[in-house]
Amino acid sequence: MTAATPPVIDIRDLHKSFGNLEVLKGVSLSAPRGHAISMIGSSGSGKSTLLRCCNLLEDSQSGEILFEGEPIRWRGEGLGRRAADAKQVTRIRTNLSMVFQQFNLWSHMTILQNVMEAPVTVLGRDRHEVESAARGYLDKVGIGDKADAYPAQLSGGQQQRAAIARALCMEPKALLFDEPTSALDPELEQEVVRVIKDLAQEGRTMIIVTHDMRMAADVADHVVFLHQGKIEEEGPPEALFGNPKSERLKQFLSATVPA
Repeated sequence: MTAATPPVIDIRDLHKSFGNLEVLKGVSLSAPRGHAISMIGSSGSGKSTLLRCCNLLEDSQSGEILFEGEPIRWRGEGLGRRAADAKQVTRIRTNLSMVFQQFNLWSHMTILQNVMEAPVTVLGRDRHEVESAARGYLDKVGIGDKADAYPAQLSGGQQQRAAIARALCMEPKALLFDEPTSALDPELEQEVVRVIKDLAQEGRTMIIVTHDMRMAADVADHVVFLHQGKIEEEGPPEALFGNPKSERLKQFLSATVPA
């Protein structure tokens, strides 16, 4: 990366503990503009925690987080370290849309209202402009005909696609996916995978925590394998999946990739 084009997200030597349990042990990760990064690893390896630290939903104890070259400002040290500037946190968080494992749609709102809510109330954008954009994003994810339905009337795959449309409607600089397909059965999972692949082909900046090795391989420019809070191996998907060097990664893939 040149100085003129810093990564959208740049994490340097990040440490995160919950009490005495150190979950991240010096992780560095970069998401350049237009690149998709997949994070894989067993449960408890620190993947979701790292993603939540990216979005400042979790405080880290040491290390740096930069957004488009701008460092997060901190106060305090160790377990007492907190982000120092609430306005900075809000501004950065509105540029990083997160899609969770559970869809987190408001049950009392239609799908269109769910997608429109944050751009109107958080960003203060014009309601008519937001509605036009929201309908466009619902069309993009293939559920434009469900705009007036309520979440309970949709399948799990449709609800997750609505959650992706909601994230896109914030016009974020990067999308963060935390196990976006793990709550879905295989057939519905593929609906969501297709949407994420399309977003990657559009050149959107994304970090994707996933248990789906095929999606990780197909979508990502770069794959990171976390093990016990550290990056055990990383590189292009063809290298990690085709010629893994770490014994731990070989074991992980043998247990998770279908023969």
